[in-house]
Amino acid sequence: MDVLRRLISRLLPSTLFGRLAVLVSVGVLAGHVLALAMMLHMRPPIRDPHMAPPLPNPVLRPGAKPLIEFGQPASAPPQPGPPGDMAPPASALWLDISVRLAALVVAAWIGARWLSTPVRRLASAAKALGQDLDHPPLPEDGPRECRDASRLFNQMQSQIRQQLVESDRFVAAVSHDLRTPLTRLRLRAEGLGDSTQKNAFRNDIVQMDEMITATLDYLCGAAQEEAWVHLDVAALVESLADDQRDCGFRVDCGGTAAPLRAQASALRRCLNNLVDNAVRYGGAAHIQMVDSPEQLCIEVHDPGPGLPESELIQVLAPFYRFQQTSERNTAGVGLGLSISLDIARRHQGSLTLRNGDTAGLVATLQLPRLAVHSA
Repeated sequence: MDVLRRLISRLLPSTLFGRLAVLVSVGVLAGHVLALAMMLHMRPPIRDPHMAPPLPNPVLRPGAKPLIEFGQPASAPPQPGPPGDMAPPASALWLDISVRLAALVVAAWIGARWLSTPVRRLASAAKALGQDLDHPPLPEDGPRECRDASRLFNQMQSQIRQQLVESDRFVAAVSHDLRTPLTRLRLRAEGLGDSTQKNAFRNDIVQMDEMITATLDYLCGAAQEEAWVHLDVAALVESLADDQRDCGFRVDCGGTAAPLRAQASALRRCLNNLVDNAVRYGGAAHIQMVDSPEQLCIEVHDPGPGLPESELIQVLAPFYRFQQTSERNTAGVGLGLSISLDIARRHQGSLTLRNGDTAGLVATLQLPRLAVHSA
């Protein structure tokens, strides 16, 4: 079978256009041949007009001879019938049309399969590439157009991996260079005699460190890999609430959640960003967990002023800050919600914002309970 397949591949044109042209030609030719064969098979036998038609033998007396013997020329040739007797019947015409149409349909179906196969393969490879940059490259086989597309796709995948590796190295170098002067500033601030200035310097350094950490984590987040584990989400939410309460914020939680297959550090950062955003702009937060067999829904409510309807999607963009909130004395570069959205998408989930029924903002994180493969 493999030998026959290779032989057919060598005989066929190398381009997809050439193969389709050959396929259509073969389909049309096969339709004509089949239709002609069926017409010849259904054609009535041709009778010699000079031959007498076969008649039933009459009952003769013993020793009598028939007037006309079968197979002998008739004394008077029969008159030919009307021209319509020689026309093919309507069923033969319909059969001819059906055979030709069936041959063209079969050729069109095979051609559509040839066209759709490389497109489906590219779509599957693009989907796999979005989930795993180390996905095996596409096989460079098939017609010339398919080979060219597969080769270009593999080159693009290789270039993306190389660029991410270089970006990761750059971020690591910048992170080291930025944290070194922050460490020196922190040590010098500890040596200040005035406690008020010491606390002010310490708070500024902490805010700078948080902004740098958020920016660098966002820049290198796509290149970082983390194992998938069965995570106790309820315990994670409780620990986040305890951390916020230790800092003096009013944070409570409710509901239950069964363990979920997730990336532990990434999901913790996602929820921590949502809770930080709630206590920063609302002063308090309430975390509500709603579990179901299909998905886990986590809502973070805050009693703050909320947002205009036109800003509920904009604030999820990287480095975007609402104008009124950016004028407040709040640290941040507009990456917390964007990072949470990226982590939700990595878990094949979603993150949406809406204003509360009475006041405040509600951030809804939905995580499907799927067999997410290890990234």
